[in-house]
Amino acid sequence: MKDKILKPDTLPLMIGVSTLIYFACSSLRHALFHSGAFDLGIYDQVVYLIAQGQSPISSILGFHHLGNHAAWAVYPLGLLYKISPNVHWLLAVQAIALSLGALPIWGLARQAGLKEQQAVMLAAVYLLYPVVFNVNLFDFHPEVMALPVLLATLLAARRNQLGWFTLGVIFVLGCKAVLSLTIMAMGVWLLLFERRRRCGAIALFLGVAWFLVVMQWMIPTFSGSEPAAVHRYSYLGDSVPEMAKNLVLQPWLVWERIDIWDSFKYLIKLIFPVIWGLSPRHLAPLFSALPMLGLNILSDVPYQRDLGFQYSIPVVPFLFLSVISTLAAGEGWLNKGWVKTRSLPIIWSFLALLYMGNQHYFWSSYPKTFDTWQATREAIAHIQTPGGVLTTNNIAPHLSHRPTLKLTFQDTPTADVTAAASVDLAKIDYVLLNRRYPGWLNTPEFTDDLIEQLTQNKSFQLRYQRSEVYLFVKEQSP
Repeated sequence: MKDKILKPDTLPLMIGVSTLIYFACSSLRHALFHSGAFDLGIYDQVVYLIAQGQSPISSILGFHHLGNHAAWAVYPLGLLYKISPNVHWLLAVQAIALSLGALPIWGLARQAGLKEQQAVMLAAVYLLYPVVFNVNLFDFHPEVMALPVLLATLLAARRNQLGWFTLGVIFVLGCKAVLSLTIMAMGVWLLLFERRRRCGAIALFLGVAWFLVVMQWMIPTFSGSEPAAVHRYSYLGDSVPEMAKNLVLQPWLVWERIDIWDSFKYLIKLIFPVIWGLSPRHLAPLFSALPMLGLNILSDVPYQRDLGFQYSIPVVPFLFLSVISTLAAGEGWLNKGWVKTRSLPIIWSFLALLYMGNQHYFWSSYPKTFDTWQATREAIAHIQTPGGVLTTNNIAPHLSHRPTLKLTFQDTPTADVTAAASVDLAKIDYVLLNRRYPGWLNTPEFTDDLIEQLTQNKSFQLRYQRSEVYLFVKEQSP
């Protein structure tokens, strides 16, 4: 007897429902002031400026958008902001993109010879995969747009559709510079393992070419420095060429620094939700994921190995391709005699999502700051001009439709944070602070110092104060 939950006509419904759930969750997080300037505020400001015909210079980062991952795929989003400048466009695009990944998953499964019921089951498992849910909840990142396209590109390769394959590769490269490494590895995999020489050659050539362009010209030109993530591998060198050289000539630097146990836990968390569909004999597709897995494991910052962040997105397509290959070969738990129901993977995936998903934030950490929610909304309502704003990381995405938006930071411990604690107040018209919940890289003591300085500054006047939320407004010259 077939499982009714896996009927083929449920695929569009699953995609639609998941889109609504994803969008509702990210919108609620934003409404509760738990989204952040890194990265929702940054991209909201950039896309707003693009729509306004202004130069997309992030005032938070301090340089042109193309210097930040060379993500030119963000530019078309400006058309949505021309309809109505609203941060929810980004959240909607993210929810739609992540949900649409289920469609090429279904297509890849069918192309591999799996039954319709199995293909729909894999699409459901994808929508329940913790990385997909968690990334949707964590602000906005352009690489989410690459996920369904990368999956569709893999399907185009297996169908020998060179035109669609090439277009897909080009778009994926435009979502984030580091994805060029994934495309390069995919090209090698297609050449050596899949025997698809033309697709492999195209991917390898475009991946190498784009990597050289963005690393040697685009990012340094538009940002004035090396790629922002280089500092995470400082033990290997101060530039991309130096890091590559030391990886080859001094490999012991890696073994001295790598956290074996932390890396092992990271890999287990990645495969656990789909372990029922993996076999050692069918892991070849994961060759394409090796660059991103390597970068995440080698990084000095542990959150690159956290499923709550976006860094594992490029691994997802190839992990699911390994599952499809395993099932198509008649291996894996689903092909064992003791498995009586095809719904087992969905149940397993749902339990994995409950354990590793970040939905618990809605009843754990998010409600803790609700006591200043109304006061923060009222303070924001007093900001009625596009003047420069200085505020905290979690308030910034609500005020990013302006050329000047700066963040309050007590210190700058990483190269990712380019804003300084001291900001040129000549360009600032509003300062909005929350002493009770001072936000990322701030403390109540630091906020007290800022409040004291602004109180003594004759150029600013305290316009609003409630529940330890303070809004200072610059007095206009007569």
